[in-house]
Amino acid sequence: MTAGSERFVVITGGPGSGKSTLIDQLQGMGFARSVEAGRGVIQDQTAIGGSALPWADRARFAELMLGWEMRSFRMAAEEAGPVFFDRGIPDIVGYLRLEGLPVPDHVHTAARTFRYHRRVLIAPPWPEIYEQDSERKQSFAEAERTYEAMVAAYTAYGYELTHLPLAPVAERARFVTTFVKR
Repeated sequence: MTAGSERFVVITGGPGSGKSTLIDQLQGMGFARSVEAGRGVIQDQTAIGGSALPWADRARFAELMLGWEMRSFRMAAEEAGPVFFDRGIPDIVGYLRLEGLPVPDHVHTAARTFRYHRRVLIAPPWPEIYEQDSERKQSFAEAERTYEAMVAAYTAYGYELTHLPLAPVAERARFVTTFVKR
């Protein structure tokens, strides 16, 4: 699963830190991207009355996110050039640990098998832009704990973290495009 994965760039961090907005901007600049698994699963489960939701069945929610992320990885292999991921498989490990749930062996195997660029971009907590919505129900304190869980998860799988600047989206996008040219 590592062939070409150096062009798969993960942007992670806590909720409400500007990741998806940045990835939308990068897509507008012509870059390929994935769609965040958590938000997609929440939208799908809500639409069908499912229970695999972070406020109902966290373990099932994590399993659906895992399937989504593995599919996103395979789809990215069909793209040319860099692909930006709105979170990655190690995020699921961080989520499970944050929620006090066991991390199944197959999730660890997935995190070791589906590899991304060795340097992961991480968005630090940013209280000035943090907002809750119908899918993002966490408090800002929970967003900070999520950020710490992502730092721990990605570091545990051998990734180097590069912090995104707390800057307007256009400036962040310039920072990221410089990053991918290295």
